[in-house]
Amino acid sequence: MTRQSMTRWNKLGATLATLLLAGALVTTANTGSFAQQRPTSADILEALKPAPRTRGLTTTPKQIQDQQFLQTIRGRTRALTLDERTKVADIAKDKQKIDLEVYFDYNSADIVQRAVPDLMELGKALSNPDLKGGTFLLGGHTDGKGGEEYNQKLSERRAAAVKKFLLEKFQLPEETLVTAGYGKEQLKKPDAPFAAENRRVQIVNLEVKQSASK
Repeated sequence: MTRQSMTRWNKLGATLATLLLAGALVTTANTGSFAQQRPTSADILEALKPAPRTRGLTTTPKQIQDQQFLQTIRGRTRALTLDERTKVADIAKDKQKIDLEVYFDYNSADIVQRAVPDLMELGKALSNPDLKGGTFLLGGHTDGKGGEEYNQKLSERRAAAVKKFLLEKFQLPEETLVTAGYGKEQLKKPDAPFAAENRRVQIVNLEVKQSASK
């Protein structure tokens, strides 16, 4: 092979290596962008907005009892008892909800700066007229590390921290936000108890507006 041919091959190899590297960077950038996509206020609103109530559908005795119970805990400042948070969890099962991964310092209830954008989106959604009049559960959850009592207290403090943020930034009516800590009782991924997905705050629309569909 002549020196001129070798030079051409070297240049071609360098060009191909540059193209492959550029393609890898683009793929990595796109993958990272997708992985970090977070719910917007519109996404949260859609998840929490109740379906239109069917005309003529009667309210059951259980629904009446549930609403009466919710009235007793609206605006509660102290932590819910075990029986109360169990009752809330039962009501929440069939309600509109969304999980948000809210970032806290390790072993702390202090909200870190990177959690603020998500909480701002949540506040915008809860301020929307479509959700006016609702009662919303802010349920704190931890992963499976540590003891039950410690995780219970930590989850309560974290849910309370989210409520405080929403009250201060959006002036939402305090009685519309109910906090409850569930520690590691309700793992989102029980097969992976230490997964980050378990460390979350779940927002549930407990009390929906009674509007009939057209």
